Amino acid sequence: MKAAVLHELGKAPRFEEFAEPVAGKDEALVRVRAAALKAIDRQLANGSHYASPRELPVVCGTDGVGELVDGARVFFGGPRRPYGAMAEHTVAPRAFCFPVPAGIDDDTAAALPNPGVSAWLSLTHRAKLAAGETVLILGATGVTGQLAVQIAKRLGAKRVIGAGRNERVIGKLRELGADATIQLNQPEESLKEAFAREAGNAGFGVIIDYVWGRPTETLLAAITKSEFAKVTNETRLVQVGESAGATIALPAAVLRSTALTILGTAGIPAREVLVDAMQQVMTRAARGELQIETERVALAEIESAWQRRESGRRIVVIP
Repeated sequence: MKAAVLHELGKAPRFEEFAEPVAGKDEALVRVRAAALKAIDRQLANGSHYASPRELPVVCGTDGVGELVDGARVFFGGPRRPYGAMAEHTVAPRAFCFPVPAGIDDDTAAALPNPGVSAWLSLTHRAKLAAGETVLILGATGVTGQLAVQIAKRLGAKRVIGAGRNERVIGKLRELGADATIQLNQPEESLKEAFAREAGNAGFGVIIDYVWGRPTETLLAAITKSEFAKVTNETRLVQVGESAGATIALPAAVLRSTALTILGTAGIPAREVLVDAMQQVMTRAARGELQIETERVALAEIESAWQRRESGRRIVVIP
């Protein structure tokens, strides 16, 4: 079969022949129809992820959409190494094969679950967003950030503020449900003023942070109180990504003057939580409530596609 085969960490995979997989106990043989190219796929392949392969060659791709032997269309995850999703066929645990609603095309079904479930869990499982709260999405122009904007609004947020750096995407955030937007690529003082203005007197109930680094430092400076004041609302900041920097400086005054709780995404939740999140995301997408921008790339073009970076859309590899 043809596949995206990785021979050396740090290099792009090559389009070439690879041995056909055979399903083992509790596994499903999948004929792949589409597989999304995500940041984690690149991290695994360049050796920077803790789960990067130790033995090569392997086929790249952590999840996708395909058909089982009985014809059922499923979203699958966790292919058994050395097999991966970017191939004509793969094998995956049956427990990680989920039915795909008829109303979702292959490209959307391949691209949506990973960022959609991440955004859903960040807002519900970690931040415990309540209807009527104000939400700030830091990194709203990324693929996951755009979905977080949509999901927050669907979950009943009173106001959703999308902050991002991609000028092309930031202009469409209001169409996705954002009540206001903030361009992160602006002078620090004006950015601080923008955060303070959108926070208002009530502040942000939930902050989903995909950027970290300097933008987060500026945000925290904007919400730090300069005098003793009654705090009426708690702010839950969920740290998800680090596209703007891996570290921040955290002055003690931030934590002493605000009711701020900083949370991580805390690894993989219980299976029933994951299954519910998957069902919620897929069902809402089938109803047209969630949108994701995709770009099709043939598997044969994987080497050139691998070098490109996301620009607010998800690349979907088609065998």
